[in-house]
Amino acid sequence: MSTTTAIENKPYINVTPLIDVLLVLLIIFMVAVPLKPSRFAAKLPAPPDDQKMEPNPKTLVVTIQQDRGLRLNSLPDMGSIDDTAKLSAALVKLFRDRAVNHLYRDEMMMRLDLPEASRIERTVFIKAPRSVAYGDVLKVIDGIKGAGANPIGLQIDNLN
Repeated sequence: MSTTTAIENKPYINVTPLIDVLLVLLIIFMVAVPLKPSRFAAKLPAPPDDQKMEPNPKTLVVTIQQDRGLRLNSLPDMGSIDDTAKLSAALVKLFRDRAVNHLYRDEMMMRLDLPEASRIERTVFIKAPRSVAYGDVLKVIDGIKGAGANPIGLQIDNLN
């Protein structure tokens, strides 16, 4: 008997047809991408109705006037951009009165787990004309932060 050795068959994968299929798919996708509709649908808010709304009595608005003077809501002569001490003192007194009267933020009314000092309404908005330099507005923001206001917002509607 003769001994025959079995020839081992090694598998051979022919990748040429796979590359052809890959190139065809690449061409199909390159042609199909420009045909895809590419538009961005944005939902815009409705225009405001002309109803007069009463301002919230808790709202504090610091207005920077053209002559660099400051106003707090309807109180005139609260200092100037360069000297915010009068405004800061008025805000400190106002925040102290709010703490005594328990005037809380609306969302913090029932949060008994937080300390009372963090529940007090201390939001202040700043309204300034476009002609005032941003550095001057920052001086006012620093004075308001020193009084304990948090958060501070910039009012951008109906600017002069």
